Amino acid sequence: MPHAKTWSVALLGIEGRVVEIEADLGGGLSRVTLVGLPDAGLREAKDRVRSAVRNSGQSWPDGKITLALSPANLPKMGSGYDLGIAAAVLAAIGAVPARKLLHTILLGELALDGRIRPVRGVLPGLLAAKAAGHERAVVPMESLVEAALVDGLEVSGVTRLAELIAWLKDEGDLQPPAAPVAAAPAAIPDLADVVGQPEARWALEVAAAGGHHLLLTGPPGVGKSMLARRLPGLLPDLSPGESLEVTAIHSVDGSLSKSSPLVTVPPFVAPHHSISPPALIGGGTGLAAPGAISRAHRGVLFLDEACEFGNQRLDSLRTVLEEGEVRIARAKGVVRYPARFQLVLATNPCPCAPPRETDCTCSATTRRRYLSRLSGPLLDRVDLRVRLRPLTAISAHQSATPEPSSTVRARVLAARDRAQHRWHEHGWHSNTEVPGPVLRRDFALPPPATAVLDRALDRGLLTARGADRCLRIAWTLADLAALPQPDTDHVTAALDFRERKAG
Repeated sequence: MPHAKTWSVALLGIEGRVVEIEADLGGGLSRVTLVGLPDAGLREAKDRVRSAVRNSGQSWPDGKITLALSPANLPKMGSGYDLGIAAAVLAAIGAVPARKLLHTILLGELALDGRIRPVRGVLPGLLAAKAAGHERAVVPMESLVEAALVDGLEVSGVTRLAELIAWLKDEGDLQPPAAPVAAAPAAIPDLADVVGQPEARWALEVAAAGGHHLLLTGPPGVGKSMLARRLPGLLPDLSPGESLEVTAIHSVDGSLSKSSPLVTVPPFVAPHHSISPPALIGGGTGLAAPGAISRAHRGVLFLDEACEFGNQRLDSLRTVLEEGEVRIARAKGVVRYPARFQLVLATNPCPCAPPRETDCTCSATTRRRYLSRLSGPLLDRVDLRVRLRPLTAISAHQSATPEPSSTVRARVLAARDRAQHRWHEHGWHSNTEVPGPVLRRDFALPPPATAVLDRALDRGLLTARGADRCLRIAWTLADLAALPQPDTDHVTAALDFRERKAG
């Protein structure tokens, strides 16, 4: 019986698996059977492919056609297999030679008239194809710039199925990727725009230098959101490996720029407090899609009006903050998405939140109930807590010029370089990634320096996790001061950041 095969890619999260597509022609009544755990969208591919082949000037074979996608126990989702299915059928009936299909990955959705539409997840799919030893890839023209980010893989773009057929017959060439165009620098607000709030500015600098989580509490209009949105401007640019990892997540999410898809700056994600838990953490039907926390990977997740998010959404972040990834179990499998981000929370001190605290009409019970939405286990994972006060006069700040982001960023990068030099042998990049046992055992501070932590632990003011986080903050403060290790003042200052109440 005529038989042919092509190759495509299945995605489980951002992990790709090469899929072999086989087409077998047999006798009997005309029908198409698709096997290999296809979802509803993929089961419809046989109708799309049949129309696309006919409208590209090719005949559709009579008789039974069996299409098998293997590994058979791997769930297959989406329309990205259309191009591979069409090529396999055409090769099986002898309409095109199969020589060029060897080691070639085919990705793309087919329109009924033969046009090839873009699909999500091209970058992680081609990274997996390269790791599996494939040499070539053909992708939709709109995805060609994204596909060109994979080094060591020959990529080409097509706009119609007829172009692929001509290339397989050696009657035409495919479109190679154009020279990469440098992306325009992202517009990040400057820290010089923030008036006053020296304590909060310092906390933002410490958070940027060590990768620490931050809680900003204060009445409306004092600058909580302004400060949070300026944090990405203090962070270092992503390394090449981090850029590919972040870009792969955004590729699966479908939020990449078509002209300059490579993400080089830390992302900033600020979901509305009405977001659903699956949209925040990740979820959906079939295999789960990435949520807001994964889109913020290697960047900043800002939860404004944090108390309005509710306990279910906020407490779902607790494990993610510790492990740096989210695991979502579904009937069709477990999907892992990286989610190592800096969390910035901003909240009002009470529900009524007047500009002046003296005008507050909330009772003490109401205030406690409102702030209790930020649970103890979540707050225990937040390193820096700052209370912002209203400005009392604008004129007092008009003569002074606040430090711009560039000046603060220079100090942050210097502190990060010291931390990276200290931890590079262990594979850590910032102080917040260092496990507590390592800080207490291999980089233990003198007992006089940690005595304040011992007293806080003895009085029940600090948990063991909190003590480890105090040590990380102390190392960040030492890095900002260009000192070889923290002293008693740094540890005390770190504890002071931790002991401040949300309200």
